[in-house]
Amino acid sequence: MNVDVYIASPRGFCAGVDLAVDIVDLAIQQYGKPVYVKHQIVHNPKVVADVESKGAITVEQVSEVPEGAVVVFSAHGSPPSDYETAANRNLTVLDATCPLVTRVHNEAKKYTREGKKIVLVGHGGHQEVIGTTGQAEMELVDERQEWQLPNWGKETEVAVLTQTTLSVHDTAVAVEKIRQKHPDAVIRNDICYATTNRQSAATELADQTEVVLVIGAQNSSNCNRLKDVAINKGVPAYLINGPEELDPSWIEGVTKIGITSGASTPEAQVQAVIESIAPNNIFRVGPGEEKTIFAIPRNLREMVGEGKRRNPETKKDMTTDENN
Repeated sequence: MNVDVYIASPRGFCAGVDLAVDIVDLAIQQYGKPVYVKHQIVHNPKVVADVESKGAITVEQVSEVPEGAVVVFSAHGSPPSDYETAANRNLTVLDATCPLVTRVHNEAKKYTREGKKIVLVGHGGHQEVIGTTGQAEMELVDERQEWQLPNWGKETEVAVLTQTTLSVHDTAVAVEKIRQKHPDAVIRNDICYATTNRQSAATELADQTEVVLVIGAQNSSNCNRLKDVAINKGVPAYLINGPEELDPSWIEGVTKIGITSGASTPEAQVQAVIESIAPNNIFRVGPGEEKTIFAIPRNLREMVGEGKRRNPETKKDMTTDENN
């Protein structure tokens, strides 16, 4: 039986993940081992294991970092309290927060100064949400649960921010519900380009296949949203880290398998799954890979010098039909 794999493009590492991993690498080059990382640098166990093999030590609390040491703050962003703790412990802080997450932090501060009530659409407990809610007072709306806004008066000025890795569809539903109560609310579309593009490609993928495999970590928000996209299209979807987690029964009798990966998933994990399936043909689905690259911030360049950055994750599609 012929089996074809349809692979999403874009998929895998985004510019923010590339930047964060590079900052850890440069920190180790500049300061030597060990360098501490507050929280997983990105939500992928293989990436975390890779940076730890080079000399990074992952901790969950800044208070766990020895006084005077070097610490990298993860791509998800951190609350101001973490920076205060770091200063009190005389730590050298390298901030690997994704620039698009930093933008949300700046929006929170801006609208607070303007006297607006802030609503954050996001998932409670996620590291990015912890960092954002620490920037200012705000109301968290988790669209996965029942929720309602405080009984603010109609004259209340409201600004709506969003976690960068949410479902585009589910977020739009939540925002519309907010608009019904506050039609003049300022709505910021903070879902990042990488999330939007990958969900769009995953939608197209689900339209053409019988089952979708999302390659990535169980604690990755954007990976889970890709799985949701396929399931919402009526296609079975599974989130796995690699071929060792692939249940053969999922693809038994299936001739068209879709594969995509989250923004923190190395391409090697995707290729390992494809090799384990050994398809007859591989087709690309979607508009193609992004070319966005985030530069090392100037203040960090001054701290870590002009060390050698990794080559960004390559995603050369092994396609037999570039037009499919």
